Amino acid sequence: MAIKLCAANLSDLPEGVLVPTYDRSALTPGIVHIGLGNFHRGHQAWYLHRLMQQGQAHDWAIVGAGVRAYDAAMREKMANQDYLTTLIELDPKGSSAEVVGAMIDYVPIVEGNGPLIEKMADPAIRIVALTVTEGGYYLDPATKSFDPTHPDIRHDVANLDTPRTAFGAMIAALRKRRDSGAGPFTCQSCDNLPGNGTKLEEVVLGLARLADPALADWIAAEVTFPNSMVDCIVPATGPRELALVREFGIDDDVPVTHENYRQWVIEDKFCAGRPAWEQVGATITDLVHDYEAMKLRMLNGGHQIIAAPAEILGIESIDGAMAHPLIRGLLRKVALDEIAPHVHAVPGMTPQAYVDLIDERFSNPRIIDTVRRVAFDGSSRHTGAVLPVIRDAVAAGTPLQGLALSQALWARMCYGTREDGSEIIANDPVWDDLVKASIEARESPQAWLEQRHFYGKLADDARFSAAFAEALTRIWAEGTEAALRAYLG
Repeated sequence: MAIKLCAANLSDLPEGVLVPTYDRSALTPGIVHIGLGNFHRGHQAWYLHRLMQQGQAHDWAIVGAGVRAYDAAMREKMANQDYLTTLIELDPKGSSAEVVGAMIDYVPIVEGNGPLIEKMADPAIRIVALTVTEGGYYLDPATKSFDPTHPDIRHDVANLDTPRTAFGAMIAALRKRRDSGAGPFTCQSCDNLPGNGTKLEEVVLGLARLADPALADWIAAEVTFPNSMVDCIVPATGPRELALVREFGIDDDVPVTHENYRQWVIEDKFCAGRPAWEQVGATITDLVHDYEAMKLRMLNGGHQIIAAPAEILGIESIDGAMAHPLIRGLLRKVALDEIAPHVHAVPGMTPQAYVDLIDERFSNPRIIDTVRRVAFDGSSRHTGAVLPVIRDAVAAGTPLQGLALSQALWARMCYGTREDGSEIIANDPVWDDLVKASIEARESPQAWLEQRHFYGKLADDARFSAAFAEALTRIWAEGTEAALRAYLG
């Protein structure tokens, strides 16, 4: 019989399951984290938990938060197990389980976000962190700059006391802190977004300047927005994961599985202090951009490069994609020949060694990471991780045939059917637009590149456009595997 996960049952969990050794009843909050998905609980919360296991950071406990109605379901599940999460590490040599206890509360989900604003206004809160996905920052797809025209942003400008967005709530809380003399908190992005702290600052200040210019000036002077890079493959939780946690003898409604690898690189810009994360493996450095570029371009970009052909061919998992010799060959050749020239080495890791690392990580058979999850929101992920490399290749005159092929494969995937005729269910916030462009591109490949909000001036580059057209034409005429063979030579 599985034992229900809750504070009262921690000492009764099966032998071998690691549990908090600190007194959770004595923890006090220091961080509000907006976006309590699997990634946060398997990554940032784990680092803090491990620090707490060393007897430190007990005044930095996490209060979870969300700004959408669907977050209420996660809040209820977490509350029912005292905000504990079972983390299951999927090492190829075997699995292990650990219960993480760094989270102690979850703000009620209320329209207008009043409880969230009040919690962030509490002087005890010194960091407000976010994992809201790449697409959650209200950025224009073409320019990647703050989009003030979005309806949610317009609402918050006019209704800062009852905002819809996390950013509006942060600004409302900062206004309360300014007025009360409580001082600022650090705004910390933990999303896979180039210059994530800089982008968060752009959005917060952009919204604040529209709503309250004087407050915007105070935020600019007092609040910090550290850049960071986060990395850990954390699959979505489904029936397999729920069954796996029960095999460990634990009844957990929201377990998290993860690979046996983590990385967190952080810029040391915290206006109100921070936990000593470096004591449990985080890297504190001024070189965040170099780490970030390597990870975003090679790992996140690599995910997009293999997800599209895998989806077209009906391969369901990322390790299954890596078991296909043509898809694995595509990843390695593009990464080594076309991406690596535009990535700097970081301490202890060259771009070439990083290719071997992601090859090993993607091939982990214990991580059943679905192609569908990786391919989700390609309109944000391709534009954030792949297109910047293409722009660099165009500017430098370096090889780009494989990068062009990656875009042709994405275009083919967005046609909405696999090569066996089965349907690819909508998997992007702008799926209908992508399907329309894909249908037009089947006869006229340039139609795909004319999505200027993604490609911008890349659509006018003769070398890239020709390589893209050749690849897409071959995919439709001869099939995906034939196109991969042609590229691999």
